[in-house]
Amino acid sequence: MSSSAELTGSTDNSNRSGASVTIKSIDSQVEQRGSQTESYEMVDTGRNERVTLTVDGFGTVKHPKTGATGTVKRFTWQNARGTSVQVISYGAIITVMKVPDRNGRIDDVVLGFDDIPGYQTPNNPYFGATIGRIANRIGGGKFTLNGQEYQVTKNFANRHQLHGGKIGFDKYNWEAFVDGTVVTLTHTSPDGDEGYPGAVMVSVRYELTADNRFEALFKAVSTKPTPINLTNHSYFNLAGHSTGHEEIYRHVVSINADKITDTDADSIPSGKFICVGGTPYDLRIPRELGPAMSKTAGEGFDDNFCITKGTEQVRTFAARVVHPHSGRVLEVYTDQPGVQFYTSNFMPDPNKNIRPKPVNAPEYYDVTRLEPVIPEGVADPPIRGKGGAKYCKHGAFCLETQNFPDAINHHNFPTAVLNPGAQYVHEVVYKFDVLRD
Repeated sequence: MSSSAELTGSTDNSNRSGASVTIKSIDSQVEQRGSQTESYEMVDTGRNERVTLTVDGFGTVKHPKTGATGTVKRFTWQNARGTSVQVISYGAIITVMKVPDRNGRIDDVVLGFDDIPGYQTPNNPYFGATIGRIANRIGGGKFTLNGQEYQVTKNFANRHQLHGGKIGFDKYNWEAFVDGTVVTLTHTSPDGDEGYPGAVMVSVRYELTADNRFEALFKAVSTKPTPINLTNHSYFNLAGHSTGHEEIYRHVVSINADKITDTDADSIPSGKFICVGGTPYDLRIPRELGPAMSKTAGEGFDDNFCITKGTEQVRTFAARVVHPHSGRVLEVYTDQPGVQFYTSNFMPDPNKNIRPKPVNAPEYYDVTRLEPVIPEGVADPPIRGKGGAKYCKHGAFCLETQNFPDAINHHNFPTAVLNPGAQYVHEVVYKFDVLRD
C-alpha cells in the first residue's frame, strides 16, 4: 500500500507497479465503460500470481438528500489462492470476504446482505460500512473547536452522536475510480454536514493482493478545521458468516494493547485509561473468546483497545483472531492508535438466551447442531442476511481501527482535528491465513 497515492485515485488503466493490465468483457457483453451498466474485468498479468477485478452493478440507490437515483457499482477481486472480496460503491461497503480454510473449503466470513434494500433496513448495524465523518461516539453530540462550540446530530438515544450521525458516510453512493486492480472510492461531505464545519473530501483505496491481504487506505482533506475519524465496520465470523454465536465463542483472540479507554454506560470515554493487566480485557495472550467474554461485566466486548506501538512504528500489528476448527486466521495491521473490539452485543437475541459460558463445551463438534427454534412474531427477530442467514447476538466480531473515541473532547487523546492544507491518512490491512499442522 502506498501512502503517496493521489486522494482522488486515477482513471489511468496502467498498474502502479508497471504491470500490464488487460480489460475484457464479461459474459460476452460489449464493454460499456462509463455507462450505468458497466461490466468488465481487470486482470493484473504482471504478477506471479494473478489477481482479477470484476466490475458490475449492484442495483440502484437514491441520494439521501437530493433523491437523485444512481447506479451502485460492485467490485469483485479474486486471487489464485481462492480468496475473493466484494465491495460496493454504496457506503464503500465490504459485502463479501470469501477465504479458504485449512482443507481448501471456501466460506464467506463477513456478515451482510444480498441487495441494497437489505443494507437500507433500519436494523442494519453498519455491516461492512465505511464510517464517517467521526466513527464511534461524540459525547453529548457536541464539541468545541478553536473556541466555537458545535452541535452535531444526535442519533444515539438522543444524547450522543454515533458513527457520523443520522446520515453518515455509509448512506451515500460514492464515486468510483479504477486503476488496474485498485479501486478508489470518493465522497464529498459539505460544510455543515451533520453539524460539522468544513467541506471534506474523503477517499478509500481498496486492493486485494496475491498473498491474501486486503488493504484499505483512507484519506481526507478539509476546507476548515474539523474532526475526522474514519473506520471500516466489517463484522467477521471466521467459521462462516451464518454460523452464529457458538462458533464465535470458539475463536481465539489476541490484541496488541496494554490499556483500554475507560467509558461510562453509554460507552462515552471519561478521559482515563484502564491497564488491562489482571482484568478480563487482557488479550495480549491469546484467549478463547467465549470464556473471555463471560468474564466481562456485560458478557461481551465493546471497547477501544489502545494499540501498543514502538517509537518508530507506523503501521503495526493490532490483533490476531484464529478459528481453530477451520484453521482460518485473520491478522489486522494499522497505523491508527486504537481498535474498537466489538462482539455484536446489541444484535438480536430472540429467545433471550444467548450468553457466553466460562468454559466451551468440548464435545461441540461431535454432536449434531440444530438451529434454534425462533417463534414467529418474536419481539427481537434475527437480522435476515445473505442467503437467508439469521444473524443474532454474538454472531460476529468487529475490529474497527480508529483514533480513540470522542477524541475531539479529550485533550489527552491523539488529536482528531484535520486542518486545511493537511491530510488525514489511515491504513488498515486484513491479512488472511490458515493454521498449518
